[in-house]
Parts: sequence; C-alpha cells; structure tokens
Amino acid sequence: MTDLSTTYLGLNLKNPLVASASPFSKNIDRALKLEEAGISAIVMYSLFEEQIIHESMELDHYLTRGTDSFAEAMTYFPDAGAYTVGPEKYLDQVTALKNALKIPVIGSLNGVSKGGWTNYAKQIQDSGADALELNLYYIPTDLDLTAQQLENAQIELVAEVKSAISIPLAVKLSPFITALPNFARRIVEAGADGLVLFNRFYQPDFDLNDLKIVPSLDLSTSTELRLPLRWISILHGKINADFALTSGAHTAEDVLKTMMAGAKVAMMASNLLQKGEKIIPIMLAELETWLVEREYISIKQMQGSMSQKSVKEPAAFERANYMNVLNSFRDMP
Repeated sequence: MTDLSTTYLGLNLKNPLVASASPFSKNIDRALKLEEAGISAIVMYSLFEEQIIHESMELDHYLTRGTDSFAEAMTYFPDAGAYTVGPEKYLDQVTALKNALKIPVIGSLNGVSKGGWTNYAKQIQDSGADALELNLYYIPTDLDLTAQQLENAQIELVAEVKSAISIPLAVKLSPFITALPNFARRIVEAGADGLVLFNRFYQPDFDLNDLKIVPSLDLSTSTELRLPLRWISILHGKINADFALTSGAHTAEDVLKTMMAGAKVAMMASNLLQKGEKIIPIMLAELETWLVEREYISIKQMQGSMSQKSVKEPAAFERANYMNVLNSFRDMP
C-alpha cells in the first residue's frame, strides 16, 4: 500500500491534507466529521490581536475607571492574563478540540505588533495546541511607514512569539513582499519552523445602492494555486523550514503539484466549505491511484521533485518564463 504520510512542523501526519483556518474549527461535530473523513490535521480559526486588545482594554476600563484619570494612563495596557476576557472562549475551544480529536490541532494568532497580547501564544500552547500558526495579515496605509520598518516589526514579532512557546511555530505570509526570499529567510532565522504560503487578502466592495463599503468573500479556485506553487518551488531547499501551501488546493492533482513543489502539506478551506468533508476520501483515493500507477511508494518520495533546484530548467520559475508565455500567443488570430 502506498504511504501517504508526511511530516509537518515535526508532526507525523497520515496524509498531506490539512484543514486550514475556517469556521469548521468552531464546531466540534464538524471537526470530528473532517477527522473521520481522513483530514490529517486542523488549523484553528484566528484569534486577532485587535480583538484581544479591544476586549482587554474595555474590561480594564470598567474595572479601573476613575482610579487613573490622567492622560498618561491612556497608554496603559493591562496584563493579558489578568482577566477572563472574550478570547478565553478561543482557548476553551482549543482544549475542546484536543479532547475530541486524535489528529493534531494547530492554533492560530493574527497580529503584526509586539505587546502584551502575544502572551496568548503561550496560553494557546497551554490549552493543548500541537503547534501555532502566526498569521501576518496587515494592510499598510500609513504613508510614512516604510517596507523595511514593517518587515523589521514582523521579524521582531516572530521572535517574540517564538520565545514564548516551546511548540512548533509556522508563519503565514503575504505574497506582497518586494524581496520575498530574503524576508522568508529572516522569518525562519527569527524562529519560524514552517512557512505557510500565502495569505488571501479579502478586498472590500462598494454598495452602490446604500453607498456603503461592504465586506466581500470569494472562495478560492485551483487557478490560485500557481502563485504559492511557484514560490514554494523557488524556496524549497534554500530555507530550512517546512512549507505549507494554502489557497487553490481543490483537487488531487493540485495536491500532487503542491508536494512536487516542495510543500509538506496542502491546506484547504474553500474546497471544504464548498463540498464538505465528503471530498476528502475522494481526493485521498485519487492521490493513491495516481501514485500506484506511476510506481511511487510514498508521498515523501515526490516532495520537492519539481522544485527549482531539482528541475532541468530552473529559469522556468523566473523572468524567462514570462517571455515564453507572451511568445506563446504570437500566432493567435
């Protein structure tokens, strides 16, 4: 029987299919169905820095109102562990999932700055999480904030979070980095054990009837696989970290490409939201069939086989490929 197992962040997984952060992790029954269907690990929905700070400050305001009524007190940030605030529900859910599931549970923190809120990394670990995913989701709008300043702040954040925990740390990156290879290396040097490529930025839309800005969510498709596929292929073997691909993994073929690029796991959310857990055994069966037909004995055997360092034409991942694509349309009517 073909071996579908893989390792990610030091975790032994029965296959490379991982449920990425989504509403599934908010419901124990849905998470159990994912496990029963064959998913190998689940990433919790994100706990946001803004949520922790807002709720901590709000509670502190009511507990200390009138005791420090001067301007300097406005910069006071209460100890994140001092009060039972809203994020405690998140920690309880981590524990509940760990008690209910046999597969690894990966916590998720979403933030960009250092501060008392990072204590929650340790609390997520203490709640039973097998690993932590730090999501660097940030939209810079300050004209005075330079790319170097932002990158340095994120590097410092990774180092601070890593220093607070002993479980493995993965960092989920944005694709909008000028020199991604250098930034990725610095993230790993700061303590990241894995890199998740890439974060999907949700763009707001305009409601022309009510003249309001409204949230908009478009689920991913397989076409979005190409961007993380390219960068994992380029970075594989150059950086000492485990890679996870997210955004665009919808079929067994997508997962095979992900493995060949050099990733250890393929993370899915949109696919599961659209088709439910029933798609998991189908994908696993198709993976095994493909491997058997081509005489692969394991998933690990193919990991990185199509990365830039392994292929005969490494320039296919670089600028030369852009010219080839344009030239391919020359003869079209």
